[in-house]
Amino acid sequence: MRTEIYTKYVDYLYFQRPYTDFGEMMKEKIRVVDLYVSYDGVQALKGITVSIPSKRITSIMGPSGCGKSTFLRSLNRMIEIIEEAKVSGAVYLDDVNIYDKRVEVTWVRKKIGMVFQKPTPLPMSIYDNVAYGPRIHGVRDRRELDHIVRSVLMKVGLWDEVKDRLYEPATRLSGGQQQRLSIARALAVKPEVLLLDEPTSSLDPISTLKIESLLRELARDYTIVIVTHNIHQAKRIADYVLFMYLGRLVEYGFAREIFSRPRNEATKKFVLGKVS
Repeated sequence: MRTEIYTKYVDYLYFQRPYTDFGEMMKEKIRVVDLYVSYDGVQALKGITVSIPSKRITSIMGPSGCGKSTFLRSLNRMIEIIEEAKVSGAVYLDDVNIYDKRVEVTWVRKKIGMVFQKPTPLPMSIYDNVAYGPRIHGVRDRRELDHIVRSVLMKVGLWDEVKDRLYEPATRLSGGQQQRLSIARALAVKPEVLLLDEPTSSLDPISTLKIESLLRELARDYTIVIVTHNIHQAKRIADYVLFMYLGRLVEYGFAREIFSRPRNEATKKFVLGKVS
């Protein structure tokens, strides 16, 4: 029964979702210019230049070790947590280069939120997990915090599931619920961009379905960039695909075109499952 529901959902999502014209798709939100990243002198990213469209889902794909997660972490300066990482080039959020020395990293990570591969609930209540970010950014009024918590939990489809146990430890939630909570926590500080690094890789198919459906809904209001090893997932949810190989950007375009008519031989082999 679950398999049948999942298959019907996939068919609906892939074949029925509306596609927009090229001009709307290419309204730019992030522009990456000549981005290089190295670890202890070993080059991980090699001169990537690309534009990421606003309020769409862009999927970053490529074989293991090609630089996908490094690229994702470069988009909100999380890469700087790694001491040996060296970055050059520019990443523009609208017209602001986030690597400009005058730009504060707290501002960058407020505007560009991130969700990791493994659900990461903080060791506190469900309520406090969501309220943590707003409090860090100065929100103290209880009514405002209550409104934020309720609204983002509703947005990720968790409110009805947890409204009667908001003060229980978040670690009691299921894996899928914890990942939706992680997304709610990112949304609580009102970002413009949401980065996700393989957010469903540790989840069961039903939880994966819920996250994918949620991301399609969120793409109406947020720019979403997701790393996924799952080609089928990218087919289901991505508007745009960025294919990387050996630290370089190999191919970039509409998801449907990349999957049906890849121009580069490396992309073609990956799409056909000949490279993993």
